[in-house]
Amino acid sequence: MNDTPQQRKWIARTRLAATNAMLAIMLLLSVVTTKSAQAQTFTTLHSFDGTEGSFPLAGLIQGTDGNFYGTAGFGGANGGYGTVFKVTPAGTLTDLYNFCSQSDCTDGDSPTGGIIQGTNGMFYGITNVGGTNGDGTLFKMTSSGKLTTLYNFCSKNGCTDGSRPFAGLIQATNGNLYGTTSLGGTNGNYGTVFKITPGGKLTTLYSFCAQSGCTDGANPEGKLVQSTDGNFYGTTFAGGANGDYGTLFEMHTDWQADHSL
Repeated sequence: MNDTPQQRKWIARTRLAATNAMLAIMLLLSVVTTKSAQAQTFTTLHSFDGTEGSFPLAGLIQGTDGNFYGTAGFGGANGGYGTVFKVTPAGTLTDLYNFCSQSDCTDGDSPTGGIIQGTNGMFYGITNVGGTNGDGTLFKMTSSGKLTTLYNFCSKNGCTDGSRPFAGLIQATNGNLYGTTSLGGTNGNYGTVFKITPGGKLTTLYSFCAQSGCTDGANPEGKLVQSTDGNFYGTTFAGGANGDYGTLFEMHTDWQADHSL
């Protein structure tokens, strides 16, 4: 027997309602399963106690050996000047370096920016203070913890080369390292963008507050990123055209800053 048009409409509505009900059940089960999985998979791998570091401000990286690496901005064996550490996926932590191991902390103090691993296998990072001038350092380190200071900030008169780097470094596609200093520069104490070769030759690319009223921004404390177009992007903590609220900037590969974003 052929169904009447009314029967076909009723069947269609019934099938649609059943389908919607099934989808709702599947969605509910998915949410419950996800929440259950999240609740079951969270594990604290390590709790810092101060002696092997404290207050890790930056994130971790995973090295080519599969272990995780990071910095603690404070704490450590030398009285609270920070560490570089390694931790296995199982949570076993090893301090690779304790800052202020040298007299007057000439090796650096307070590694706030974390570290990166270069394409050559070496690790690179910054310290916010310390160094021969007291205004921060840029260092490289082997996986076994041998540290070499590549650059001491505020090495130029008036700290025109920058001082007090806070954020971490990036390695660009050209192999050089790039970063920011929160203070120093040629326009006063407003910060810089710099590049440095893996061998330690530093070039200041931009000094902030180059525009009247610091409309181009001031005091960058965030990490740069390199886009797929090759340009660099970042933020400043202060300055800008709308008051002292900060900016988002683009730096072209010809090293001219554009703060119109």
